[in-house]
Parts: sequence; C-alpha cells; structure tokens
Amino acid sequence: MNSFKYIFSLAILLAVLGSCQKENFDDISFLETSGSPAQISAFFDITQDNTGLVTITPNGEGASTFDVFFGHGASTPAKVEAGKSVQRIYPEGVYNVKIIGYGITGKITEKVIPLTVSFKAPEDLKVVAALDAGNIFKINVSATAKYETVFKVYFGEVANEVPKSFIEGETISHTYTKVGTYALKVVALSGGVASTTYNQTVTIVNPILIPVDFESPTLDYAFINFDGGNSTVLDNPHKTAGNPSNKVTKMVKGAGQPWGGSVLKLGANIDFSANKVFRMKVYSPRVGAKVLLKVENSSDSNQAFEKEVTTTVANEWVDLVFDYSAINTSNTYQNLVVIFDLGTVGDGSSNFTFYFDDIRLQKNLPASLSQIKLPVNFEGETVDYTVTDFGNNSTVNGTDPVNVTNKVKVTTKPNGAETWAGTTIGTGDGFATKIPITASATKMSVKVYSPAIGIPVRLKIEDSNDGGKSVETQVVTTKANEWETLVFDFTNHATGTAALNLAFNFNKASIFFDFGNSGSGKVFYWDDVQMVASDSGVLGLPLDFQSLTLNYDFINFDGGNLTVANNPAVGGINGSSKVAKMVKGAGQPWGGSILKLPNPIDFSVNKTFTVKVYSPRVGAKMLLKVENKSDANVNFEKEVVTTKANAWETLTFDYSAISSVALYHNLVFIFDLGTPGDGSANYTFYFDDVTLN
Repeated sequence: MNSFKYIFSLAILLAVLGSCQKENFDDISFLETSGSPAQISAFFDITQDNTGLVTITPNGEGASTFDVFFGHGASTPAKVEAGKSVQRIYPEGVYNVKIIGYGITGKITEKVIPLTVSFKAPEDLKVVAALDAGNIFKINVSATAKYETVFKVYFGEVANEVPKSFIEGETISHTYTKVGTYALKVVALSGGVASTTYNQTVTIVNPILIPVDFESPTLDYAFINFDGGNSTVLDNPHKTAGNPSNKVTKMVKGAGQPWGGSVLKLGANIDFSANKVFRMKVYSPRVGAKVLLKVENSSDSNQAFEKEVTTTVANEWVDLVFDYSAINTSNTYQNLVVIFDLGTVGDGSSNFTFYFDDIRLQKNLPASLSQIKLPVNFEGETVDYTVTDFGNNSTVNGTDPVNVTNKVKVTTKPNGAETWAGTTIGTGDGFATKIPITASATKMSVKVYSPAIGIPVRLKIEDSNDGGKSVETQVVTTKANEWETLVFDFTNHATGTAALNLAFNFNKASIFFDFGNSGSGKVFYWDDVQMVASDSGVLGLPLDFQSLTLNYDFINFDGGNLTVANNPAVGGINGSSKVAKMVKGAGQPWGGSILKLPNPIDFSVNKTFTVKVYSPRVGAKMLLKVENKSDANVNFEKEVVTTKANAWETLTFDYSAISSVALYHNLVFIFDLGTPGDGSANYTFYFDDVTLN
C-alpha cells in the first residue's frame, strides 16, 4: 500500500512539473556543444629516498575526473578526481603515463606523458630563464636533464622561499614585485638522494619612459637637482578634478643660481618622429611664473632643445603646452630638464614652490576651444567652459566635494552681492546651438550642491541677440550639503516675467543662486546642465527608472529579483531618486532579470554601454547582455567587475564587436554569474542610468 502511495505521489508530481511552463533560463542545451577537456597534463613528484614512490597529479581544463594508466604493472587505470593525486612505486626506468580526462558530458581527451624514474643524480641540466617580452617583471623558466623526475625552482625574491615544482616540457613563470637583482636557483631531482643545481643571477630593471606620471611604486624617479632646484615625488597635496593623480613632483626653488632646476634621466631616447608637442600639468603659487621644459642628450648637453611658457592661473592645476615642432630629430635626447622662473634666484618659500605631473607627448597642438552647447558637464578638454558673472558673483572651476574626479563650477555669492547676482553659462554669445525647447520638452535640469535647504534658485533662458526675448523659472533647494537635481519647467514661468514663447530663439542660459537676497558668502557647486527628456510613454534607452508612467516590467529568473527602489545613496555621480535594485537570492548561479524593450536597440553608431552601479563589495561581477526577442541565441554580452564598495561608480561595457545586422530587444542583467546568491545584503546591488554612448 505504501509503495502504491509513493508511486501515485510521484506521478502527480511529474504531471504538475510537466504542466508548468518556464522561461528557458535554466536551459542546459549548452552541454551539447561543450568541448572536450583541454590542456591535459600531469605533475610528477618523487621522494628522494631510493624507494621510487611517485605522486601523480593529473590536470586538465574542463575535466572532472581522470583515468591514470601508470605504464607499469597492471593495466587497470586509477580513477582520480580533479584536484586529487595518486601514488605508485616504480623501479628505475622510463615509463609512458597515459592520462585520460573526462568532461561533464562524457567527452574525453588523452595524453601520454613520459616519466623518468632514476636513483642517479640528474645530469646534463640545462635551464632557460628569460624575461617575458610583455612584462619586464616576469621571468619564464624551463629545464631539461637526464635522469630527472621533477624540477624545483627558487626565484630568490623572499626569504625561506617554498620552491615551485615543474616537469620537463613545462614552463613556469614568476612576476617580481620590484626592481632588483635576484638569485634564481633550479634543482633537478630524481628518486635518489643526490640532486643537481643550476644558479643564475636575474636583474629586473624598470626604465623611466615617456609618458611620466610619477605613479609607479617600482620606478626610481631619481632627480638630479642642481643649483638650488629640489624636486621630489610625494602625495598630491592638491588633488582636484584638474589632477586627481595620487602622486606628483614638488619643486622647491631655493637659494642658488637663477637657473636652478632638476634633471630626470630616461631609460630610452625620446621618440620625436611623430609626436612633437609636450604637455605637462603644473600647479603654480602665482600667475606669470615661467616654466622651462628642456630635453638633452645624455652625453652631450649641447644637443638640446627647450621651450618656456608662462602660467596664467594661480593655485590651480593647468595643462601647459610646449611646442617642439622645430626640434632637430637627427639628435637623440634622453634627459628631461625642468626649471621654474629661469633668471630669478629662488628663496625656498611658498612663492617658489611648484608642482608638476603627467609629462607626455602628443602629435598636434591642442585644437582651439569650441563654443559651449547642451548638455554641459564641464568635462570636455576642447570646449570653452568660460562663464560670465554679474552682480558681483564669483564663479571658478572647482572640485566636486563628493567625487574629486568630477569637474564642476563653484559659485560664491559674496557679502554685498546684488539680489539679482547670477552667472551666464558660457560667454555672452550663448550656446553654439539653440536650446531645444519644444511644446513637449519644456524642462531643463541642473545638479546643485547647496549649503542649505530652501534656497531659491532661478534659471533664465533668452535670445543672446535680444535680451527682451526670455523666460525664467524658479525652484528651491530641498537638500543641504549633498547633490540634488533641480528641474526647471519653463511653462511655470516666474511671477512678473514673460510666459514661454516657443517662437523665440533661446540660445543663452543664466543661473541665479539665492535669488532675491543680497549676497552673504554662500557657496554653491553646480554641474550637468541639460534638457529633461520628454516622457514618450515608450520604454527605451537611456533607462533612468524615474518615470511614473512607464512600466518597468522585469522578468526575474532563477533567483534574481529586480525592482525599482529608492536610491540608497543619493549624491556624488548619482542624484537620482529612483534606481533599479537587484537582490540575488537562492536559485541558480545565473539568476538575474530581463527587461524587454518594445523596439530594437540601435547599435548603428553608439556601441558602448555605461551603467552606474552601487555594489556591496569590490570585485562583484555585472553582466550586461542583449538578446533578440524571438531567438535568445542571437545575443551579445560583456561582463565588468566593480572597483568600489558602497559607493556609486560608472561601469563601461564595450560592445564594439557586436553585430550591427542582428536585432536586439531584450536587456539581461546578471550579477556574480557563476555564484548562487543568498538574498543577503552581500547580494543586493543597485544600478541606474543604463546609457548607450
């Protein structure tokens, strides 16, 4: 009776399972195309006591188990799981050990590996130890010998080193952590007590080459200081958006000669065959300081070329340009010479303390700056981000108080500034193109970091040729000392100003902080001036999860659970109020979510995705995949690893290799592919602003 009950229950269960339909996210059809195991090999180790006891460890990519045929004695193989070993006692001789690797689908690959068992000391030991062509810190070692079973190598970098083992036919590698001279030792071992040793001195050098950024912990930036100049590498004391580098060089010009400076010897000749424009970042205590950059032949200082430029700003990083187009390229130059204020003796004070960084060569002189246009983010190197203050306002380039790599503007409304003090975004000529205000797109946004809640901020747009043709609107700040995105809707024009007239040629914008109040010293940071996209009612890129009318209908699968949620950390690079929240719970290693778009994604021009991600840990993987809506086999994917924990960062997915012929409608999001989640905070991720660039 019990047997019948169990059979009946099983039948019901099978019927239920058969009636359920499921998205094919746990499809294992990939097993049918899974390849055979590859790179089959074996590691031999032998005791040095004349017993002939050999330990055999088979290896292979994609192999879960192995058969080991010892080539001696019984023909029955030993079954060995991946990562395990088997032992065998051999008499002296040469044996063919056959390894058969089995993949998860039953496919096999086999390889025969010779094993030498001898109780003699190895003879005719030959070692090849060569630096890697692609990494000057890496050495590759291989060896041959008679009567040897295994080699052990000591790379000589640490005390009490545990040697690494390898066999004949293998190459073993090691990457040194710093420059220096090391004693490499290779020991050939047989089954006997005696061994044979090979010794070699390895010298690791790391020459200083152009470009020079002073960031390498392995390079010795050994300046030769002369006649009062004193250059040292140190932590960047002025880390800003203009130079977020960790390390820079500090030059103090003290008492000595008017030409006091420093020389940096390079490890190779500077190549001026194509690039003839030097650039160098400089931080000067004053405007009008002279900066001379000179190159010299290492043996003949008469073979030299130099250019001098003058600083135009004080206490701010600037990128100076040195035109070397007239240099004689038939000479060779290995030395860089830096001199500040040539012709003036320094006094070692802060007035003669300079910083420099990022010395590099480029092909052409920088292009003339282009006129500003929307969107404005202050990041472009060839855009003129000059602003025009009025009413005693003061605006400068500044450092984002949250993210030092982000370039922003900083506006101070000083004591006594007019109630109407403001700042025109750009020059009086306005934007290069018309502001695209239309009947369905009437909003602009500005990210603002305000010192207090409730401060009125006004935005005005106008015709640069006729100031009477304008409209302005006003909002108030809702956050203090953190970023927020203020949205200005010009259909809600400010009291006493003209209504929005779409016939006007709006090409100029001005922002007014604390409008209507006299200046009191308040400081405002601002960034990202742009149009607010009209809500078309159609789901598509970019995705910002802010819409109240769009249906973000996520299809969650195998443990992935994606929803729209409140931003857990508003500020920095992400001031959005709404973001996507992924909780990866128990399920499959590939658990994730799909978002189906009604129209195919256009990859004809833009092929780089960026996504803002907030991860609970460094090293988490995010996979972004696109699929055809009818055939999931038509797809493309890229995976990127997070570098920050509990902070927003922008991840970039390179889709340059995607087929522009196929159609892709679906976006698939998977975190930590290959690892099942547990639904905890450690498997809770947020992302936002999925954008195709």
